[in-house]
Amino acid sequence: MMRIGLCGGMGSGKSTVAALLRERGAHLIDADAIARDIVQPGSAALLEIGARFGPRVLLADGSLDRAALARIAFSDAQALQDLEAITHPRIWAATNEQFAALPADAIAVHDMPLLVEKRMSPEYHLVIAVLADPERRIRRLVDQRGLDLADVLRRITVQASDAQRRAAADVLIDNNTTPRELASQVGQLWHERIVPFAANLAAGLPASPTRISADAVILAQQAARIAARIRRAELGGDHLDAVPVRMTLLQRRTQILHVAIPAGQQGEDPERDEVSRRLTQAGFPPIEAAANHRGNADPAWPAHIELTSASS
Repeated sequence: MMRIGLCGGMGSGKSTVAALLRERGAHLIDADAIARDIVQPGSAALLEIGARFGPRVLLADGSLDRAALARIAFSDAQALQDLEAITHPRIWAATNEQFAALPADAIAVHDMPLLVEKRMSPEYHLVIAVLADPERRIRRLVDQRGLDLADVLRRITVQASDAQRRAAADVLIDNNTTPRELASQVGQLWHERIVPFAANLAAGLPASPTRISADAVILAQQAARIAARIRRAELGGDHLDAVPVRMTLLQRRTQILHVAIPAGQQGEDPERDEVSRRLTQAGFPPIEAAANHRGNADPAWPAHIELTSASS
């Protein structure tokens, strides 16, 4: 299964991009829809929220007043922390159930507003960020959705910045545009990157080498994302808090990454086969007989990744 993380600030158009991906065949897992579902009247989560915040966050029919709760949570750090302690474990449980119910060859898009804030990028094969100018986002939220300006500004302030989204995301969708141009961007991404990426994952194959043209900053950010995904595949686990990565270009076509890992993860370690399986599932299949040489299934970033001992 290919797992895609989709993020974007309020009013960026993230939900529109999610719908366009679903039209093309993706399975959508909507974090906001799950968050609404777990606080339905009579639910355990709503009872806990009522006990913590009182009747001021409940409507006359006993349902959640989401606007009132948002005003409290986004203006009080402790209130937000308490709310997340109630809702997030239930949201993650429901999310995992939805992922588990999908077919093995699915392309799953997780519409996750807090992806960057929760540092979840390594959990996905690909992360897409939808970006739009702040003024345009605010205008959409106030004029089209009828939200209160002060509330919008408070909520945007506590969200990740566009700079943080750019660093976390593999793909940037520009939504300072028309609906037609947005659909064109999504269609191109789907056919040129997502579909072949998913095919490589299903076959356990690296992407074919293609010419790469990117500046040093973008290369370094992509190297960091690759290294984080290798950590997420449990190659060294928490021991790789800072993975040293060196990147060069091979004949201006393919990246070479050198990722240092604990020596015990190589050689005749009894867990080597399981580590190899997890790496392949994460999008880094073997490209040579040696277990420490891996490729990248992402066609936009074909890579030769050499896993080297941290003790060397």
